[in-house]
Amino acid sequence: MATTTTISAFAQDVREGLTAKSKHLSSRYFYDDAGSRIFMEIMKMPEYYPTGCEFEILLQQSTQILDRLQFKGHFNIVEFGSGDGAKTKHLLKSFTGAGAQFTYIPIDISQEAIDVLQDNITAFVSGIDMQPRTGDYFDVLEEISTSDIPNLFLFLGGNIGNYKYDDALSLLQKFNAGMKSGDKLLMGIDLQKNPRVVQLAYDDPHGITKAFNMNLLQRINNELEADISLDQFDFYSNYNPQNGEVNSYLVSLKKQHFHSTVLNETFFFEKDELVWTELSKKYSFADIEALAKKAGFAVSQNFMDCKHYFTDSLWEKS
Repeated sequence: MATTTTISAFAQDVREGLTAKSKHLSSRYFYDDAGSRIFMEIMKMPEYYPTGCEFEILLQQSTQILDRLQFKGHFNIVEFGSGDGAKTKHLLKSFTGAGAQFTYIPIDISQEAIDVLQDNITAFVSGIDMQPRTGDYFDVLEEISTSDIPNLFLFLGGNIGNYKYDDALSLLQKFNAGMKSGDKLLMGIDLQKNPRVVQLAYDDPHGITKAFNMNLLQRINNELEADISLDQFDFYSNYNPQNGEVNSYLVSLKKQHFHSTVLNETFFFEKDELVWTELSKKYSFADIEALAKKAGFAVSQNFMDCKHYFTDSLWEKS
């Protein structure tokens, strides 16, 4: 039996989020094994454009990205949150084919993800110089900053959109603080577009995104020994084209409560009460310029897919 001194960060965050005045659950907890499998389904949906758009950019424009770097000699490619490397491998192969001399340093908190990435990359890019690291971005960043070798940092996938403005700015300023003058950052950013396109990507007709969110409740049942009736909750997602924000929620369909044995606590919900689960911010080009400047960067170039739905934006430390 877990005690208050040994409960997980997940348990602590669930307790904090579901006792708050405005209830919330962190999107970082979407990705247990079941959630990761559901997200793979999301990425295959025709409505979910970000993955395909970034694939297109890295598949077709990597040589232009390399030219724009203007690095002389050997450099590092440092990837924050590298995952399985499915997209990055196209950029790495293109760079290698163009004769670039680099060391690839993927960083991920998950050793399992790093193991999968190593297999994927070495099978796709022969002879690559790879030095994977498991752990915190900033520990590795501090270590790398002591070298004179120039760096290209990768933060792909549109992940910056999951951060509220102040948090996004703080993260980018931390990146900047660990970079040397002339280092570059290539960051995936989802762009503002026809609101219907965005809405369908985050509230799809197949119910897959709903299942992704509902899995948070299933995870609470499984890991915190709770008795949530999943059929008493619904999912709602809303895109506001004026501020570019997609906000996702779980909705309590009736006045209800559930109990967690692990937390030894009962949680109460009013009918139609919302539980916020995720922000996904879509940026305008003016937003990108302003954010880069405030974080201490200059935008070098925005590389876009053919529909101009998404950009891998290349920034240079000022």
